[in-house]
Amino acid sequence: MESLVTVEPIGEALKRTEGAVTRILLTGSEGYIGSVLGHRLISNGYQVVGADTGYYRAGWLYNDAKDRPALLSRDVRTLTVADLEGFDAVVHLAELSNDPLCAQDPDLTFTINHKASVALARNAKAAGVKRFVYASSCSVYGAGAGDDAVDEGAPTNPQTPYAKCKVLVEEEVSKLADAGFCPTFLRNATAFGASPAMRFDIVLNNLSGLAWTTGRIAMISDGSPWRPLVHVQDICGAIVATLRAPRSAVAGEIFNVGSDAQNYRIREIAEAVGEAFPGCEITFGRNDGDNRSYRVSFAKITRGLPGFRCAWDVRRGAFQLHDLFEYIGLTEQGFKAPPHTRLEQLKLLTTTRQLDSSLRWRTHDFS
Repeated sequence: MESLVTVEPIGEALKRTEGAVTRILLTGSEGYIGSVLGHRLISNGYQVVGADTGYYRAGWLYNDAKDRPALLSRDVRTLTVADLEGFDAVVHLAELSNDPLCAQDPDLTFTINHKASVALARNAKAAGVKRFVYASSCSVYGAGAGDDAVDEGAPTNPQTPYAKCKVLVEEEVSKLADAGFCPTFLRNATAFGASPAMRFDIVLNNLSGLAWTTGRIAMISDGSPWRPLVHVQDICGAIVATLRAPRSAVAGEIFNVGSDAQNYRIREIAEAVGEAFPGCEITFGRNDGDNRSYRVSFAKITRGLPGFRCAWDVRRGAFQLHDLFEYIGLTEQGFKAPPHTRLEQLKLLTTTRQLDSSLRWRTHDFS
C-alpha cells in the first residue's frame, strides 16, 4: 500500500530562529485530521502534546505504527490558562464536526464550537501562547454566487449552525490579535483521504466506502452542486506551513485551504470514485434540497503561505482509499461502524449513557 504520510523535516535554522514555534498543543489530536497531524508535527521536529475528549477512540480503522503525541484526555471546554502555559502555539481542531451532527442541537453546538473555542483562544493568549491556528471551513461561504469562485474577502453566507460558529470564532478571535498573539484562520475545503481515525461521513470517503462495500453509488441529487475538496495530508501541510511561516505572513490572516483545480461538481467526485472502483454503478437523482453550492479561490494561500502546495487530487485520493480498503479487507460492518460517522457515534455514547445531554462523559469507579 502506498505510504500515507509525507514528511518535510524542519531545518535547524528554523529551530534557532528567535520566537520560533517549538512546543504545540494540538486539540482534537485523536480525530480524523489530528491523528494524521500529530505524527506529521512530531516528524517535523515539534514537541507536541495532544488534547482530546475521546469520543471517537473506538474508530481506529488501521494501524500505521506512527508515533503520536502524549495525550491529555480532556474536553476542550475544561482547558484552563494553567493547562496552556509553556506552549508556543495551539492548533485547534476539536469541535463538533459536520452539519448533520451540529444541526441535532444548535445550542450545544454554539456552546462547544463557538464559546469554548473563543474561550480557548483567550486562555491561550493569557498563558503567553504566541500563535493560535484555527481550523475553520469553506462552508462559511454557504450558497455561493453561481459558478464564480469566492475568495477570503467575499461576504460569508453560512447556512448551518456548524458554519455559523466558524464565522463567529473567526470574528471574535481575530479581535484578540496583537503584537504577542498571532491567530491564523484556515478555511479548509471538504476533507478526504485515509486517516487511522477514519471518517465515512464526508463525501469522497463515503462514496468510496459505498463503492467498495455495495458496488453502487445512488446519488439523490443531480450532481451539479460545486464543492471544494482537499486531502487530509494537504490540510496538515497547510498547518505545518502556517507554523513555519514568518509572523508577518500569517498574523490575523484567513486562508482558504485547497487548490483551484480541486473545485469539483459532486458528479465529478462520484465519477472519480467510479474510476478507482471498477464495476461500481453510479446513478443520479434530481434535487435533494441541499442548496449549498460554492466554488472557492485558493489564490491567496498559493501565493501567500510559503511552502504550501496541494499534492493530492480526488482521483489520487480515491485510488488511495481503494488500496487501503483492499489492504485491510474493509467490510460493510466496518464501513457502517458508528465511530466512523460522527453523528452515529455520539448517538451511541448518549444512548448507552456514557455521555450526558451536554456531551460530557459520565464517570464511574468500577474498582
